[in-house]
Amino acid sequence: MAELILNPKVMKKVQQEVRQVAKGKTKVHETDLYKLEYMKLVIKEALRLHPPAPLLIPRVTTSTCKIMDYEIKENTRVLINATAIGTDPKYWENPLTFIPERFMNKDIDYKGQSCEFLPFGAGRRGCPGINFSVPLVELAIANLLFHYDWTLPHGMKPKDLDMEEALGLTMHKKIPLCLSASYYYDL
Repeated sequence: MAELILNPKVMKKVQQEVRQVAKGKTKVHETDLYKLEYMKLVIKEALRLHPPAPLLIPRVTTSTCKIMDYEIKENTRVLINATAIGTDPKYWENPLTFIPERFMNKDIDYKGQSCEFLPFGAGRRGCPGINFSVPLVELAIANLLFHYDWTLPHGMKPKDLDMEEALGLTMHKKIPLCLSASYYYDL
């Protein structure tokens, strides 16, 4: 939601999509999610910039290996920085800019098959809750966008929004997001 507030054109585009798909309904249903193609791009982009766990679960090497010029000994604890990977300019053009369209017509997905995008880790130690959490987030965001128009509180400007993230096991904003919601009546 914070990235959408900072990017009103994206907010408008994703709201139009959600409201078109759910037109005539009282809410967005799980069966509608597959139609929300742009919203899926928005969520991927948000996860690229703000992965749920900035450092993936530590791994221990099973044998000595060499990565670039570094030799990593057997039984070394290794941390994977998902935030650094998701914002690496080697893989992403304008890596710190919120651009959902960068995922358009690409096979990059959450499942850990693309090493430049690992918000849930990869392989057998990837997040076991991915199949539950992604549809849940999609459904929640879709319904928030369907039912409400969102703005910053009176007098607050986008430049006043602090996007700093707090330290911790999971990623969250250091200062909670506060928005004003206006009920959208044209359902």
